[in-house]
Amino acid sequence: MPNEPPDHAEVQALRALIDGFIHERLQPKLEEIDKKLAREIDSIQQQELHTKRQRLLADYQRESWLDKAADQTKQLQLATHIAGYTHSGINLKEASNIYYSEYHDPVDCSFLGSHTFRDSLMDDVAVGNAAVLYVYKLLTIKYKNQSILNFVLNRSSVLIAALSDDHEKANHLLESFLEITGKNRPPASHKLTRQIYFPLVNFDYHLLAPLFPSSLVHRVHTHLRAARQARYDNRPLARSYSEYPNIAIQIFGGTKPQNISQLNSERYGENWLLPSFPPSWRSPKIRPPLRVKTVFQHWFGRRHAVRELTNTLAKFLAATDRNNVHIRRTRAKLVERLCDELVQFAAELRELTPGWTAKPECRLDQTEALWLDPGRAQDDETFAALYQREDWPDEIARRFGNWLNGKLRDHASLALGDAEHTEWQRVIEPALTNIKEELNYD
Repeated sequence: MPNEPPDHAEVQALRALIDGFIHERLQPKLEEIDKKLAREIDSIQQQELHTKRQRLLADYQRESWLDKAADQTKQLQLATHIAGYTHSGINLKEASNIYYSEYHDPVDCSFLGSHTFRDSLMDDVAVGNAAVLYVYKLLTIKYKNQSILNFVLNRSSVLIAALSDDHEKANHLLESFLEITGKNRPPASHKLTRQIYFPLVNFDYHLLAPLFPSSLVHRVHTHLRAARQARYDNRPLARSYSEYPNIAIQIFGGTKPQNISQLNSERYGENWLLPSFPPSWRSPKIRPPLRVKTVFQHWFGRRHAVRELTNTLAKFLAATDRNNVHIRRTRAKLVERLCDELVQFAAELRELTPGWTAKPECRLDQTEALWLDPGRAQDDETFAALYQREDWPDEIARRFGNWLNGKLRDHASLALGDAEHTEWQRVIEPALTNIKEELNYD
């Protein structure tokens, strides 16, 4: 029932947790005074210390302490995205922070962001005065796997009863603690906040102020730190982990990271920046095709992309018994892609040191040697004279056509007779012409 009074045992248990937290904060202060009282000091100093002790005991009575803590809540703001990371000159009173909670409307999850991990993100708190962070620590105390902050956000009747026996005062305390969400603060930017003009139609624009996603950053940071520690301790980790080398460390808050946010303090002010520069490409070492008479069968034909294209082309031809413009275009595109692969293959072999075809172990047909090792013509006059002739590109195109016809005949479901072979020659002739033009241009 909505008006049913809260369970007395739960109220007392929650109140005991609050009292225990207050006592923990009081105890070091009392011990410091008691140490001073144990020394040989004059009566005036003793009286001052006794007075200070009594004042402390009064201030740390639950309701008095909670009054002060609730009043100081306005110097904190629960947030997932914090403006203070942008510039140290931005403080809580001057710029809005954003708290994205599970209660917000669903958003597009086709991209990665704070919303993707909303159910597993730690809430951060922006700090207007680091001296009042104890209020946030109070709100993080857990009872039955729920923090006091959750009780506050849900306006729990158990928490209200635990805060004070005076129902009106307890409600006032609850409303004050709710100030940590910043719900009554109008949104505001700041002159030191970075801003982006995002163009719209009709020469209009949105003015965007990106905020630092502290909660998301902390989740990534925690994941990486736990994995690195497990590796250092030589123990298994329950979840998968990928190492990112060349991580840069960005420092926020200097010697006082707590002045930015609570999670920033827990990260010791560190933000790990993953490298965003492109990878350093290392191509595999190119080997010359030695001890073979042709590159088409064992070198070009075994390339992964070439195998896929020839298989696709063979299956397409076997499954098609009609001949219209769409079929012809599809067939031509597949052949063109094979020609592109052939040009790329030749370009790779031309990166080799010129003259490799002159080695005794090179058994390539002379036309293929002219095609794949043109640099040899600079130091070999006989080779240069052969290269200047215009008939060898025709021979390369013919060899490519014969190889492709052979690959298609090898396909179990495709048989090319004389009529089909003549038609196929007509189909690939434009591609062969393109290859010859490419070779003549070189």
